[in-house]
Amino acid sequence: MKKIRAAITGIQAYAPDYILTNKELETMVDTTDEWITTRTGIKERHICKEEGKGTSDMAVVAVNGLLDKTGTSPEEIDLVICATVSPDMVYPATANIISDKAGLKNAFSFDLNAACSGFINSLITASKYIESGDFKKVIVIGADKMSSIVDYTDRTTCVIFGDAAGAVLLEPTEEEYGIMDFILRTDGSGRVHLHQKAGGSVRPASHETVDNREHVVYQEGQAVFKFAVTKMADVSVEIMERNNLTSDDVAWLVPHQANLRIVEATARRMGLEKEKVMINIQRYGNTTNGTIPMCLYEWEDQLRKGDNVILAAFGGGFTWGAIYLKWAFDGDK
Repeated sequence: MKKIRAAITGIQAYAPDYILTNKELETMVDTTDEWITTRTGIKERHICKEEGKGTSDMAVVAVNGLLDKTGTSPEEIDLVICATVSPDMVYPATANIISDKAGLKNAFSFDLNAACSGFINSLITASKYIESGDFKKVIVIGADKMSSIVDYTDRTTCVIFGDAAGAVLLEPTEEEYGIMDFILRTDGSGRVHLHQKAGGSVRPASHETVDNREHVVYQEGQAVFKFAVTKMADVSVEIMERNNLTSDDVAWLVPHQANLRIVEATARRMGLEKEKVMINIQRYGNTTNGTIPMCLYEWEDQLRKGDNVILAAFGGGFTWGAIYLKWAFDGDK
């Protein structure tokens, strides 16, 4: 009996219309376009500014577009996993809200939080449901409204993040396509360097936590950078070696868009020229779980069936990992 694998058979993404440029940030905090560009590679980011709109609203646009694009009816979806660190609310899961808004009435759904590695963790989780043989159509979403948890008086973090959502359709295949291998890692001691201080059960919301701006991203940039630049490259090279892939064999690296220098360091370790690396951080910033699906969406028309693709991410927690997949269809927007 042939092995069942999970293959991506469709991709869609969405970013809000409002664009926050480095020039505008110069009027908000003590920073410059040169400082931001030199340290991060970011020139602008999309921000969801509509009153009452959250992560689910961006995700629904991506999901509806995905269903339409793939000719899939909402009733056909068996499972929805939403990777996010900025849920609409603590509960219910944002995936539940998305399923309701998109009419996915036959799917069960849940959220997965692995910070910026959440999308690749969700892909692997979804693939196991597919490989069981019981699930035929699964949607994996990476979506974050990071502007809702960013302190726009903190110049070290507010320049980094943007808002976006992406969704992929996973289906089973018995051909040599889809997810071939993965590496997922965690080091919980890294939590001290990147976290949200308040809002959980240890430090619930109060006047004090709000006044102290503790419900926003806290990051020790240098410590995070040093760890990320090593670990994301390590797993990317390791997954190549495990699968006997040379740099010539790899068609595309799809890296989490946290920092341009981290992306470039990972590509160098893998021996990849820049033409093989998907980079759009300059236009979107770090959209956390939205970065990898947004890249796949923007490069879809260049992806070809059989392409060897490496997805790599690093996030708070610390979490990091890489996925090796063989692309399952000829992309065409």
